[in-house]
Amino acid sequence: MSAAAKPLNTRGPFRVASVQRWVRTVQLGMKSLWLRKLRSLLTVLGIVFGVCSVIAMLAIGEGLSYEAQEQIRRLGSNNIILRSVKPPEERRTSSEQSYVVEYGLSYKDVDRIRATIPSVEILVPSRNIRKDVWSATRRIDCDIVGTVPWYQEMRNHRVERGRFFTDEELERSENVCVLGNGLPEALFPIDEAIGGKVRVDGDYYRVVGVMEPKSRQAVSSQANANVNGLNNPAGPAPGTGAGVGAPYEMYIPLTAAKNRFGETLVERTSGSFSAERVELHEATVKVKNIEDVVETWHIISDLMKSNHKKIDYEIIVPLDLLRQAERTKRIFTIVLGAIAAISLLVGGIGIMNIMLATVTERTREIGIRRALGAKRKDIIMQFLVECVLLSATGGIIGVALGLAIPQVISFFAELKTIVTFWSPFVAFSISALVGVVFGIYPAMRAANMDPVEALRHE
Repeated sequence: MSAAAKPLNTRGPFRVASVQRWVRTVQLGMKSLWLRKLRSLLTVLGIVFGVCSVIAMLAIGEGLSYEAQEQIRRLGSNNIILRSVKPPEERRTSSEQSYVVEYGLSYKDVDRIRATIPSVEILVPSRNIRKDVWSATRRIDCDIVGTVPWYQEMRNHRVERGRFFTDEELERSENVCVLGNGLPEALFPIDEAIGGKVRVDGDYYRVVGVMEPKSRQAVSSQANANVNGLNNPAGPAPGTGAGVGAPYEMYIPLTAAKNRFGETLVERTSGSFSAERVELHEATVKVKNIEDVVETWHIISDLMKSNHKKIDYEIIVPLDLLRQAERTKRIFTIVLGAIAAISLLVGGIGIMNIMLATVTERTREIGIRRALGAKRKDIIMQFLVECVLLSATGGIIGVALGLAIPQVISFFAELKTIVTFWSPFVAFSISALVGVVFGIYPAMRAANMDPVEALRHE
């Protein structure tokens, strides 16, 4: 076939013309928006605030959810926690002058769980007694936690300096203690705490270690004795750390706590006294396999019900709380996203309103373009490009602010925020989509104008 007979390749020139048309349309749209700078700026602000609020609100929600879940994880996903709870009917009435009540977990409960449930790997009992701790003339309000040497591994709370007390010290009921974080500085502002001695009532305890700090949220939760709403409804027991906790903790062997403070805690007020007998305030059960946690939980619940005439205990399952927190997080994210999306919707309505006004103002311009040969699709593309430019510009500025605001909140409010990798992309994509959706009607209205009538418009 001769060269003259070969078909002409028109795809190349066609593509070049198409690209040039797109470039001219974008340039024309940018020029039109620039001529109305103030109006364009005010229109963009709706998209900016919408995109910014989407990213910032999701970051705050993600951070709060993360902290809540981390607090639950500190309790251990394989753990089941039993706590003594004073029954409401055991509260003191106004006519009573004195009374003694016995409730809560017992050593027999711990022995039954250990002996009858094969899925239980480790069990950690503990007692909490609220006392004043002295070092020379310094006195600090403190929660004394009587527990066992393997407490720190079970509760994910390790020793920072020194050591925890040993099995031998537990067996011999020795007066040794481990100070919670912050307590050494309060009791020993100058001297080294490890090796020193502190006094509780008439007994002295040798300091052998200092615990690592807990997270701010965990400390705050402990101070309020309310982990995800699971607090003691009857209020604090006399002399214990239940209810509103002390700001500091000190750990001693469980046998020492039993021998030094006994099991009957007495509270004296003017003209009356109350006494409560509580053997154990808390017991943490570690299950061998995480798949057996729920089944073990139900077995322990049945075992406790059969041996307690009244509900003087509560069972906390961190794994179940974690799953609830994850479900709450999803709902929280949806709600926050929906609230923030309303801002984008308002911004989109603003774009439509401004573009409709622009179409009315530029009726004569549209008529001239149509008279010079512009097709309807060219008019549609011109106004759509302007809408997308507005929304895209607002989206870019909104993403920048949305990434900056969580950092500012974290710095000044000391609140953890987490910007997920997908939230800026989703927010920007929605903003661009808003520009297209809310720009279609004004663009179609401009394209459907009669050229003759448009030229007559004043």
